[in-house]
Amino acid sequence: MSKELTISPFEVVGSPLCVASDDGQKVFERIQAALDAGHPVTVSFKNVTSLTSAFLNAAIGQLYGRFSEKDIKAKLKVAHLAQEDLALLKRVVDTAKAYFKDPDRFRQAERAVLGGSDA
Repeated sequence: MSKELTISPFEVVGSPLCVASDDGQKVFERIQAALDAGHPVTVSFKNVTSLTSAFLNAAIGQLYGRFSEKDIKAKLKVAHLAQEDLALLKRVVDTAKAYFKDPDRFRQAERAVLGGSDA
């Protein structure tokens, strides 16, 4: 089995504030590269003091569009998350799984609410 890698959003972002989707994208790219290389990954939120759904959607949520839920469950762990942040992560993951299961349905709902068409 490949060596397990630990990815620290605190180190990737360079701050305890993990709030921007751009920063989440940087974390996603590291997770994706490690999983593509066959490494199990632990994402350690040690030293992170603020966490948003925008960050988690980018960092974790979009993994569900790239990897199967089975692979993610088998190869991705999170550590050092406060209880309220675990609840936020669960909501992000549930939404991502639903979205990637049927993205057209989400786009149609978005158009119905916001009006207009896809760009």
